[in-house]
Amino acid sequence: MSDLHEECGVFGVFAPAPAAVAQTAYYGLYALQHRGQESCGIVVNDDGVFVSHKDVGLVNDVFPKQVLASFPDATMAVAHTRYATTGGNGRNNVQPIEVNHQKGKMAIAHNGNLANAAELRSELELSGAIFHTSSDTEIIAYLVTKERLRTPSIEEAVSRAVESLEGAFSLIVMSAQKMICVRDPHGFRPLCYGQTEDGTYIIASETCALHAVGAMPIRDVEPGEMLVFSKDGIVSRKDHCGTAPTRHCIFEYIYFARPDSVIDGVSVHAARVRAGEVLAQTHPADADIVIGVPDSGLDAAIGFARSSGIPYGIGLIKNKYIGRTFIAPAGRMEAVRIKLAAVAETVKDKRIVLIDDSIVRGTTSAHIVRMLREAGAREIHMRVTAPPFLHPCYYGTDIDSEEHLIACRHTVSEIAEMIGVDSLGFLPVDELNVLVGNSNFCSACFSGEYPTAVPVDTRKDRFEQRLSKK
Repeated sequence: MSDLHEECGVFGVFAPAPAAVAQTAYYGLYALQHRGQESCGIVVNDDGVFVSHKDVGLVNDVFPKQVLASFPDATMAVAHTRYATTGGNGRNNVQPIEVNHQKGKMAIAHNGNLANAAELRSELELSGAIFHTSSDTEIIAYLVTKERLRTPSIEEAVSRAVESLEGAFSLIVMSAQKMICVRDPHGFRPLCYGQTEDGTYIIASETCALHAVGAMPIRDVEPGEMLVFSKDGIVSRKDHCGTAPTRHCIFEYIYFARPDSVIDGVSVHAARVRAGEVLAQTHPADADIVIGVPDSGLDAAIGFARSSGIPYGIGLIKNKYIGRTFIAPAGRMEAVRIKLAAVAETVKDKRIVLIDDSIVRGTTSAHIVRMLREAGAREIHMRVTAPPFLHPCYYGTDIDSEEHLIACRHTVSEIAEMIGVDSLGFLPVDELNVLVGNSNFCSACFSGEYPTAVPVDTRKDRFEQRLSKK
C-alpha cells in the first residue's frame, strides 16, 4: 500500500461485426481500474459515428446499466481509466480525447507522460493551436491531426507524430475505419493485444484485461512498434523500433501492474516473489512470521517466507469494497484504518517481517506500523521490494520533486526510527535485474540515470499554472 499513485490504463476493441463493444470495454476498464481511479471513458465507433461517455469517478459509477445500454452495437471502441500525471483531474481532462477535423474523427487514449510536453505545447500554441485541456494527451492529438492533413493515411500521421515525442506513451488511436496502437521506442509502459473466439481483437495495457473479456493474449506490442487494425487485417509497422534502448518501467513489476498480468514475457507475480526472495537473502530477519501489505506486498511476502523458512501469514486485511475516491476526504491515518485492518490473532506477541512495495513519503508506512503495534506486534522488521526513491519520475509516476522523497533527506536508520520499525531493508538497486531476468528496464527513480532528457518544468499542474498567469 504505497504512497504512490497508479498509472493510466488503455483498452481497445476491434470486432469483425457490430457487437456490444462498449460492454466489452467496460469489463476491460474494470480489470484495469487499479491503474487509475480518478476518471474513465469509452468512445464507440458506429460506422464512423462516434458515441462517447466520460466522467470523473470509478468505472462502476461512471457506467451504470442505463449508460451502457445507450451505446449502439459497433465494431470499434477505445477506453481509458486515468490517474493524472500531467494536468488536473477535472472532467475536461478525462480520456479518451476526441477530435473532429477535416480528414475525419479520431479518439485517443494515452498511458504515460511526455518528457517534452512543455516544449511541444509551446510550439503548437505559437502556431495557433488552442488547447482545451491541460493533459499532454491533447498535444499528441494536435500533432497527429496536423500530420493527418498532409499525409495519405492515419497510420502515417501517427508515425510522423511519434517522431516528435519524447518520454512514455502507449497509445490507442481510433479513426473512422481503423484502430491503431503504438508504443514508445523505449517501451516504458506496457501494451499488448489478444483475440477472442469470435475474432475480436483486444488491445490493453495488461494481459489481465485480455483475460477479463475472454481474449487469449497474442503478444506484447514491441517498443517502437505500431499495429494497424482494419477490415483488411493487421499490419505491423516497425519504423521506430530500435531507435532507442529498451527501458521497461521496473516499477510496473513492483507496484503498478496486477499480479496476474504478464508484461513483456515476465510474470508480475513471479517478479514480486523473486523480490521477496532477494530481500530474504540480502536483509534477513529473526522473526516468527512474514506478512505482506495488500496488494502488491503479498506476493513478495510469499517469496520472503519461502526463502527464509519463516512462516507466511495474513496479518493485514484490505477492505475490498471501497475505492480511493471514498477515502479521499479523510485524513491519512483515517484512510489507512478504513482501507486496512490488522489481524490481531496473527500478529499479537509476534516478531513480524512486514513486506511492502515502497516507501515514498513514509506517512502511510508509519500508520500501518502503528496499527500493527496496537494489535500487539512485539517486533516489526520492514522489508521493501523497491530500492529507496531518490529521484523524480518523468514517465508516468506521480513523484515530481525530491523534496517529497523521504530517502532524499534521511538515512535508512533514520527512516526506520521515523516510521517506528525495529529494522528496515530496501531491495538493492543492483538486484533489480533478478526480478525480470534482464537489464532492459528503467530504474531512474532509484538511480537517477534517465533514458531521455530531463524536463525543465516537472510540475503536474504546469499547464494550469500557465493559464492562471495569463
